[in-house]
Amino acid sequence: MLFRDLGPFHTTAIGHGEMPLTIENNRGHAVGLETLHASLDAGCRHIDTAWAYYTPGEEEQTGEKLTREALETWNGPRDEVTVATKVGLRRAWDGDKPVWPRDGKPEHLIEYGKQSAMALGVDAIDLLYLHRHDPEVPYNESVEGIKALLDQGVAKWAGVSNVTIEQLDIARGILGDKLVAVQNQYSPIHLETQDTLDYCAELGLAFVCWSPLGGYRHPYDESTFDPFREVAAAHGVSYQQVVLAWELAKGDHMFVIPGAHRPETILDSLKASDLELTAEELAKLG
Repeated sequence: MLFRDLGPFHTTAIGHGEMPLTIENNRGHAVGLETLHASLDAGCRHIDTAWAYYTPGEEEQTGEKLTREALETWNGPRDEVTVATKVGLRRAWDGDKPVWPRDGKPEHLIEYGKQSAMALGVDAIDLLYLHRHDPEVPYNESVEGIKALLDQGVAKWAGVSNVTIEQLDIARGILGDKLVAVQNQYSPIHLETQDTLDYCAELGLAFVCWSPLGGYRHPYDESTFDPFREVAAAHGVSYQQVVLAWELAKGDHMFVIPGAHRPETILDSLKASDLELTAEELAKLG
């Protein structure tokens, strides 16, 4: 496994994005537990979840609760595992479409953060992100809610997610050295956050890439991955491994948190830690 420094945490550069295990179309509790155990047994030491990872209209916080259960029933070294969660989103249905309503009111974020710590079964959350900006609340006010959770000892370290450079600078001004990570989407089909990726390198912040394989909820041009398939064929591996290795090569501050619906998928993703791409291959991939 490839380990890197995510703020104060020395953890695996490939983490486990828990979301698919507990939102709609998941494969059930038992498979979710099996999938988390498989990644932990394989050496993964970073799990990323969120208050809002649950199926709309059903029990809330099932992602955090599943993460807790997985760690409590795992026979490995729990103290080696870093757990990150996020607050500021909820779940609902818009007709038959699942949506993610935002709630960035600081008093609500404080309550959500305390609920997250309770669901995870910890006195203090390792890493707590502000999930996404609520346009009805000034961004600085939401960040102040995260700072209150740090001040109260509910969380140890903070991150911000789905942010622009301007929002990142606002968060830095409020959170100071307690801000250690930015979690934005990045993949061959989502390159629009290259600016924040580069800016994080300048600042010495970890960039945690969500949906690093492009995601599965929205259609996209599959031909974008053709160069990755060509390189994968040469190495005899899946193209997903090539995508993850390409992303990790973007800098030592880069982390990826691929999701999975079953053990086989996350185990394949974790193998990208061992895949070394040549300079020529990286140039080909962009």
